[in-house]
Amino acid sequence: MNTYRTHFCSDLTLKNLSEKVTLSGWVDTIRDHGNLLFVDIRDNYGITQCVIDATNNLFKKIAKINNESVIKIKGEVTKRNETTVNTSLSTGEIEVKIESFEILSNSNTLPLPVNSDIEYGEEIRLKYRFLDLRRNKLHKNILLRNKIISDIRKKMIDRDFVEFQTPILTSSSPEGARDYLVPSRLHQGKFYALPQAPQQFKQLLMIAGFDKYFQIAPCFRDEDSRADRSPGEFYQLDFEMSFVTQEDVFEAIEPVLFEIFNENKKNNKIIVSPYPFKRIPYNEAMEIYGTDKPDLRNPLNIKDYTTVFKGSNFKIFSDQIKKGSVVKGIIVKNTGDQPRSFFDKLNNWAREQGAAGLGYISFTDNAFKGPIAKNLDENQLLSLNLEVNDSIFFICGKLKEAQLFSGKVREKICNDLNLLNKASFEFCWIVDFPMYEIDEKTNKIQFSHNPFSMPQGEMEALENKNPLDIKAYQYDIVCNGVELSSGAIRNHKPEIMYKAFDIAGYTKEELEEKFSGMLNALKFGAPPHGGSAPGIDRIVMLLADEPNIREVIAFPMNQQAMDLMMDAPARIDKDRLEELGIKLIDKN
Repeated sequence: MNTYRTHFCSDLTLKNLSEKVTLSGWVDTIRDHGNLLFVDIRDNYGITQCVIDATNNLFKKIAKINNESVIKIKGEVTKRNETTVNTSLSTGEIEVKIESFEILSNSNTLPLPVNSDIEYGEEIRLKYRFLDLRRNKLHKNILLRNKIISDIRKKMIDRDFVEFQTPILTSSSPEGARDYLVPSRLHQGKFYALPQAPQQFKQLLMIAGFDKYFQIAPCFRDEDSRADRSPGEFYQLDFEMSFVTQEDVFEAIEPVLFEIFNENKKNNKIIVSPYPFKRIPYNEAMEIYGTDKPDLRNPLNIKDYTTVFKGSNFKIFSDQIKKGSVVKGIIVKNTGDQPRSFFDKLNNWAREQGAAGLGYISFTDNAFKGPIAKNLDENQLLSLNLEVNDSIFFICGKLKEAQLFSGKVREKICNDLNLLNKASFEFCWIVDFPMYEIDEKTNKIQFSHNPFSMPQGEMEALENKNPLDIKAYQYDIVCNGVELSSGAIRNHKPEIMYKAFDIAGYTKEELEEKFSGMLNALKFGAPPHGGSAPGIDRIVMLLADEPNIREVIAFPMNQQAMDLMMDAPARIDKDRLEELGIKLIDKN
């Protein structure tokens, strides 16, 4: 029999009336009602209300206990008065009449309250993260994370994926971000790197003959903080498959993602988009949504109106079109009768974003209105296809610039008018990424995404097509505007890799020097293979409906990549540095 408890603090109900029980946990609150003290005791599983009256000689001792002290209580389960029933608790119909208690651990005065979800500054929350994690909301987020990881692991194993653990101490990788380096004591002057991702290892496992790999993989990147990525480390569902096409990869992971979201959504009113998920070519995504991470809950779409303004009397646009610019527009329903201030605020916002402004035309009272309308003839206005009370907002600029700003306008108007369907998880694949792009600084061809992807058309495309027209078997999975992961069908043929890197300006010698391990492996018979790596942290963030990824990680760093609780990174003493063969130099 357990010394500290007969039940968890979520267990007791009317079925336990008159039972003698032992509970242990943290003092959540103590409420003094004069002749009665109510003590809420909390553990990992829930809360139980305990009560003691003023005639009991323990009354004064219990009244002096600080919140968050750890206590053990023995008592009898009794029925609550009907007026004090708490339907929000599983134990809300009963209480425990205290007969004895023991303080297992006293708590000092708290630096932040933990029995409420009142937001505190990030610095104090992260410094006392062990207290922050006691807060109900955050505690539930971490338990949700555990459940999701357990569910994912089971679903992958059920689909015949085999779990591997790949090295943490490895060599520097070409993932694109900065590595975290670990100095070697035995090989002074040389460094290990923490893996940005298990990319090369999982490909090597396919080359080794394993058919389906997965791992809940830790990844380490020395990069700046973002709302959807914690600096330092993050976790992903890393998986790879042999003898597959792009569609095979999609078909393998879509049911897993659908089930994870459908089984862990906050309520049954939330709809998860069914699989197969929508496939959107990269160029189409940029044209329609102004981003390669579209939020499909937003009903607004972008259209091209360059031909309407080409040669028009609206010189601001027509003159720019002559210089290669395009005009994008977003039609918004039921805004034609909005007050002038609505349009002025959007125009001012656009200027704050660095644009010249945000032109518009409205169709109301059977007339076209707005500063631009008087500069277009009747045919040009009718070609806009506006319905009554529609407004259309215009963006003019070079193609990429116009696409990206249109995406911002789309998001801004959607938020301002509350058009977002928040009761859904909308998945899509972004496919057909360009293999190459022009570096704006050097005007040279460079890889646009993942250099180790298989180009569509393989060697024939590399030899005969304009590099900027070559697509790659690369894809991103996106949910509600959040990129969960990138993935690709890998280039498994050395000769194609040599050619692909040659186009990007790499010599054969440079390629062999930087990627000798992978190249060498590909020369001994590599199967066609591919995979992806949806981010665990981002999945939990979406399901917990949190705006920031730090709310679903037990011990995250702050935005400056510092662990305030453990005081990391920290200085190392001189003797230890000398042992590693390292000498620090003052940058100043």
